[in-house]
Amino acid sequence: MGQHMARHVAEAGHAVAGYDLRPDAIAQLVQTPHARRATSVAEAASAADVVFTSLPGPPEVESVAAGPDGLLESMQPGSVYVDLSSNSPSTVRRLSAAFAERGIAMLDAPVAGGVEGANAATLSIMVGGDRAAFERLQPVLSAIGTKIFYCGPSGNGAITKLCNNLCSQAQIAAAGEILSLGVRAGVDLQTLASVIGVSTGSCRAIVDTFPKQLFRRNFENPGFTTFLSAKDTRLAIELAHELGVPMPIGEIVERDKQESLRRGWGPLSVDVFVRLQEERAGVVLELAPEQALVSPQSTPPR
Repeated sequence: MGQHMARHVAEAGHAVAGYDLRPDAIAQLVQTPHARRATSVAEAASAADVVFTSLPGPPEVESVAAGPDGLLESMQPGSVYVDLSSNSPSTVRRLSAAFAERGIAMLDAPVAGGVEGANAATLSIMVGGDRAAFERLQPVLSAIGTKIFYCGPSGNGAITKLCNNLCSQAQIAAAGEILSLGVRAGVDLQTLASVIGVSTGSCRAIVDTFPKQLFRRNFENPGFTTFLSAKDTRLAIELAHELGVPMPIGEIVERDKQESLRRGWGPLSVDVFVRLQEERAGVVLELAPEQALVSPQSTPPR
């Protein structure tokens, strides 16, 4: 995702210096006009007005931001640091305070939309932090997303992202459970999913995610992996524990995400954990290659 976002920023005419531990990760980026390869975090950040990071999670953000030759040591006063990662709100707020002491604004701006959204520059961006810094950066943010939200003070972008992702995974869990009930009771999966997909029970899992992945047993080419999904779910549940908010549904999702990791499903798509429910129910939610969700029959006007 970071490669695509950096490319769009360069295509918008901004000078971009890209760095990744894996040189191949930015091989395509450096073919874009206005983009070049940096040799280190410090080189990429030292002359930048704005620094973006897109990283797996809190430990990686902490290392890049506050580690030796990291952003805190390299960025200039008056610049802005934007973390696009799904992160812990407490980590974000602690780092934001540290950057503020050096005259650097930090925005937490996690994104939603997966690799497809990053490639198409249609991401949702949820921004927390200083409002003036957010407004200053809107032209750059608009290069990578079409749905940009200011969510409030530092950490609020991270909180919004965790709530969004847990909502998505809870819908997947519920949809898989409900479809397993209907199929086990004797309803054809194509019929069941088609009806729910256009009725009051519809959700994105049934009309979009499952037809691409679960129903096709296509778990190998994820736009978003179970590794990352499990990390976001864990961060959301940890936040709930910190605040004393009961999350019985979220706890079930967290349980099944951790079981998915134990089974080695981390690199697979986010809906692979529905296989656990299939095992419990004794069904397989699969459509034949030629099958798709069908539209309802029209009722002729009287």
